[in-house]
Amino acid sequence: MNFEVIQNERAGEKYYRLCHPSGLTMIVYPKAGYHSTYASVGTNFGSINTHFVSSGKEITVPDGTAHYLEHKLFESEEGDAFHKYAKTGASANAYTSFDMTCYLFSCTEKFGESLEILLDLIQSPYFTEETVAKEQGIIGQEIKMYDDNADWRVMMNLLSAMYHCHPINTDIAGTVESIARITPDILYDCYNSYYNLHNMVLCVAGNVSPEEVLAIADRKLKVSGAFDTKTLFPAEPYEVKQHYIEQRLPVAVPMFCLGFKERTDRVPLTEKEVACTNILLEAFAGEGSALYRKLLDDKLINSSFGSEYNEGNGYRAVMFDGETRDALRVADTIREAVRALKQNGISQEDFEIARRSVYGRIISGFDSPSGIAAQMISGEFSGRTLFGSLEATACVTVEDVNERLKDQLDPDNYTLSVIKGIDEG
Repeated sequence: MNFEVIQNERAGEKYYRLCHPSGLTMIVYPKAGYHSTYASVGTNFGSINTHFVSSGKEITVPDGTAHYLEHKLFESEEGDAFHKYAKTGASANAYTSFDMTCYLFSCTEKFGESLEILLDLIQSPYFTEETVAKEQGIIGQEIKMYDDNADWRVMMNLLSAMYHCHPINTDIAGTVESIARITPDILYDCYNSYYNLHNMVLCVAGNVSPEEVLAIADRKLKVSGAFDTKTLFPAEPYEVKQHYIEQRLPVAVPMFCLGFKERTDRVPLTEKEVACTNILLEAFAGEGSALYRKLLDDKLINSSFGSEYNEGNGYRAVMFDGETRDALRVADTIREAVRALKQNGISQEDFEIARRSVYGRIISGFDSPSGIAAQMISGEFSGRTLFGSLEATACVTVEDVNERLKDQLDPDNYTLSVIKGIDEG
């Protein structure tokens, strides 16, 4: 059984990929000279996967179930996985996003033992009424913590106001009320539906060899049956649900998040389309852009200002966020700049500067094993690769970017989310 060697001459980098007989896709990215190793295994199951058909059975689960399952999977009949990692010296964690759940660890020694723990963890579900009920208080506290987190709330409020019915409009952890409805049977339904090795990816980067990873996988992995789960999403209108939403929290400086909703009838996006969007945002709103300078000169933003592209299964939006004393004026300024951009397009000069900046960020990302793993796993789920993104960024033209602009940044299809101070007028 041989790994496929995937290399890129531009970056001078290579990695190894294998579809293991168990069903698990394995990616090994050796980094010469690194003393530590980072491993992450992800399943294509996140907070938006609340309604699905699996083995002919239609299932709807409470909001927050994917995140709840992430917490509970660390427990087994043999004990808590964190205690096992403590004995190997590895630092372990996990996270749930809108689209996926990942379990990870980093270590400088005893890599093999730590990887065995990780592979056991994802294959040994153990849910009882007692253990599931015990977690409700812990996750309830986590939910309340995020309810008071202004950075999180300004984004989630935006998504709740932008989307009518797509589950992206709901907090990843759910609510205290929704998690109270989670039972062992619900967790087993989700586990058996989505924690199929054919629906999972393992990525290991750093001080490691493909042969070492394969030997452990051969020893620990059990063969999964065919993956037949399909997530069901409601039809989502193109137009935003509402243009403005506001919340008051104890913040020193008010915050904003301005989003422009897009159509999602063509999925998934290609590497070229995503590269064009990244270059477009850098040219339009990066630190070297005319918009950024104007917002700074008018004292409307500070260094916290930034932009991102939030896209996945059934949702896409360009988002700008930061701190400001006048969110409405910031939104008006950005929308006015969008109208001018739509009319004039990106210039060749601005395109070249932005493309080099985006390209440089991708190259620098090859120095981060954790970043490599996250990109590799999400790329496998979306049909895009790290080297593919690099090549697309190197090869797109200003005409490509301006063509992409036609599908993005509709100045009339926006939502503005604002967090103000409790005592602010």
